[in-house]
Amino acid sequence: MAATARLRAARDFLLNHRADYATAYRDYRPPALEEFNWALDWFDAIAADGGDRPALWIVEPDGGETRRTFAELRTRSNQVANWLRERGVARGDRVIVMLGNQVELWETILATMKLGAVIIPATPMLGPADLVDRVNAATPVMSLCRRRASKFEGVPGTYTKIAVGEPVAGWLSYADADGADTSFKPDAVTM
Repeated sequence: MAATARLRAARDFLLNHRADYATAYRDYRPPALEEFNWALDWFDAIAADGGDRPALWIVEPDGGETRRTFAELRTRSNQVANWLRERGVARGDRVIVMLGNQVELWETILATMKLGAVIIPATPMLGPADLVDRVNAATPVMSLCRRRASKFEGVPGTYTKIAVGEPVAGWLSYADADGADTSFKPDAVTM
């Protein structure tokens, strides 16, 4: 893709001149990108070039680790994007994502970017009053959270609720994305 090549050339120029500030400052020109979707044009391009390289490595306080390659995250984010699209998420829609540093957070970030949806990041430490403010201000179509479903009790709105991890009565299960298509085709270009 032309956008990927231009962005890569700009990045390489800066890397090649990282010890020569004067040249980098004087000669660097950011690429003009008429169309660009970071998840599709950058992340997935890396996955296509070297999909077995590590893209995510989460180390838990107890020493446990979770690792994903570029190819694994591309495939899984494609599934999540397709599954969210099937549930009505479209370009420009807002999605509250209330997850800690876990694999599902990164899958969802990539998936919503691929759809052209808007991510509303929400720390898991938010309380119900904070969520009411966000829902009223942003009118999301969807919210995702893990082990914090009770915080959404009494939060008004017509948004779809998705539980990551343990099932929650009345909520969709994030695990259902497992059956979605592993290839993704965007509805339109991102400008």
